[in-house]
Formats: sequence, structure tokens, C-alpha cells
Amino acid sequence: MYQWDFSILWGYRWLLLQGTLVTIGLTAAVIALGLLFGLIAGLAQLSRSPILRWVSWGYIELFRCTPLLVQLLWFYYALPILTGIEINAITASILTLALYGGSFYAEVIRGGIQSIDSGQREAGLALGLTPSKVMRRIILPQATKQMIPPLMNQSIIQFKNTSLVSVLTVPDLLYQGQSAATETYRPLEVYTVIAIIYFVVLVPLTAIVKKSEKSLRASD
Repeated sequence: MYQWDFSILWGYRWLLLQGTLVTIGLTAAVIALGLLFGLIAGLAQLSRSPILRWVSWGYIELFRCTPLLVQLLWFYYALPILTGIEINAITASILTLALYGGSFYAEVIRGGIQSIDSGQREAGLALGLTPSKVMRRIILPQATKQMIPPLMNQSIIQFKNTSLVSVLTVPDLLYQGQSAATETYRPLEVYTVIAIIYFVVLVPLTAIVKKSEKSLRASD
């Protein structure tokens, strides 16, 4: 029978903490950049320009319909060959995850904007506001309320997606855990601790999402 021994991991506590901080920092960067990409693509989907709509559609479908792991490897290995520009593993990871997440954020943003009654836009235009001001001052503030729960859900998924960057040797939580498992020959204990760390970080965030969804339903 297997004898569990978590005490051996005490010597790797700072390594795992460092990996956790890298994962959290990476997630924050990916979410911020992904929301920017998503906002641009989401608005482009609603543009009157067919070119903008087709370009944004192509971007969204390309990243939504291909595996994230393949995207990570492509950006890290293939993109420098095609462009001649060398990028490090962290830059490739952030760019890929942000573009991937942005494709999902874009659909959330598009759906949130379209959920607002068209009469709101017409009323703003009737008051003499420009279309951009109508979007900024009337549509987006209302749509944001509808978007918050799905955007937070997608951000939680992004946090879990960061575990894939370990294949590019980014020193995130999983990569540091793999190093500890290799040195201690205790993979079961290491990966159990890693799972617990993800659980501890994500449970409060999940609770916040559920609470925001309830608040949204109550205010409707």
C-alpha cells in the first residue's frame, strides 16, 4: 500500500510559492490584455464595416476552434521563424493566452451589447449624442452589468489554462511542481498539493461569480 509523505515537500514550499505567484501574475496580465482584445473584437463584430466584421470573425473562430496547446507551441516555435523576431517563453505565453481568452471575451461582450434594447441607442442619438458617445455613456455601462458573470467565469478558466505554459518551461506553479516531483520522486504528493493550491485560489473566485449572478437576477 502506498505510504503518503507530504513532509518532504516542506523543503520545496518556497519553490511552489514562487510558482503560484508567477501563475497569478501571468493570469492578471492575460486577463487584462485578453479583455482589451475581446473589447476590440466584440465591437468590430457589431461594426457596419464588413471588413472589420470578417477580420474579427476570423480571429474569434481561429482561436476558439484550435487547441490552446497547439497555439502555445506555434507562437513560441513557429512565429519567430516566420517573422524573424525572437520572443521568450513568457511573452509567447501571455500573447497566446490573451488572444485565446480574447476570442471568448469578444463573444461575451458582443452578446452583452446586443442584449441592450435598441431603443436606448435611438434615444441617445435623438438627444444629439454621437454613436461613440452613445456606446460609451449609455450602452456599455448597462451591458457591463450583464457581462460581469460570464467574463469572470471565463477569467477563472484562464487561470486554469495557465497550467499549459509549463510546456514552454515558464516557471509557473505546475512547472515548479514538476521540478519538485522529479527531485523527490513523490509525484502523487506534489500534484495533490498543486491541485489543493488551485482549489484554494479558485473557490473564493467561484463564490464571487455565483454571488454576482444572484445579485444580477435579483436586480432584474
